[in-house]
Amino acid sequence: MRESTTAILARNETWSGTVATEPYEAGWANELVIFVRALHAGTAAGVKARVQISPDGIRWADEGTTVQVPERQDEVHFTRLSHFGNWVRLVATLPDNAEVRVMVTLHAKA
Repeated sequence: MRESTTAILARNETWSGTVATEPYEAGWANELVIFVRALHAGTAAGVKARVQISPDGIRWADEGTTVQVPERQDEVHFTRLSHFGNWVRLVATLPDNAEVRVMVTLHAKA
């Protein structure tokens, strides 16, 4: 039987400027799906969040995968990962005066 878990990386957070989710230690998992949902309409047109990975949860490197930051209320975007090391988080840089309120969840399976 496979193990799975869901972790909330950002709950009801308003993103503006440069933001990062809480990091998640996922080294035990084989695959991840990260969902980003807009809780309210935002002004983050065309913004993509970057997946970052880390060996220690302190020093971060862009992994290369991105996920669209949703603009409309209840709009959801996601990305899948299968090679991510141990620690994972999302980072986004929004343009001046842009913001969006989000919920970010990570779903891991071993």
